[in-house]
Amino acid sequence: MYVARTRVQTMNGNGKMADPEVETKAKRRTFTAEYKHRILEEADSCTAPGEKGALLRREGLYSSHLTTWRRQREAGELAGLRPKKRGRKQDETAVEMAKLRRENERLRKQLDQAELIIAAQKKLAQVLEALTEAETEPL
Repeated sequence: MYVARTRVQTMNGNGKMADPEVETKAKRRTFTAEYKHRILEEADSCTAPGEKGALLRREGLYSSHLTTWRRQREAGELAGLRPKKRGRKQDETAVEMAKLRRENERLRKQLDQAELIIAAQKKLAQVLEALTEAETEPL
């Protein structure tokens, strides 16, 4: 059975047409280490029933956040409370190799420049030697 939509059905509550635009994908939240420390201190100081729940609702957090952050704190991971770098891990040898290649290229440029300066100094010395010989020769 075909049911035709009326104008009222396609409108939202305020009488305007609904926006057909799709919302963008939500971005993952990240928390600073200072924020995590502050929230853990507040949660640890909560003594009254329902006080932790109120804190979590106010901050928009889940109890699993507190659990994870406490584990990290107890493990002594000072950097563990900082957001972890996402993505593929870099190979340390490849990073070191790239660094050495850049340094090698820089040193080659310096060597080329030094060789050019030395060649120019040799030519200048030859010219000056030729001039001094020409002045010392009798006419």
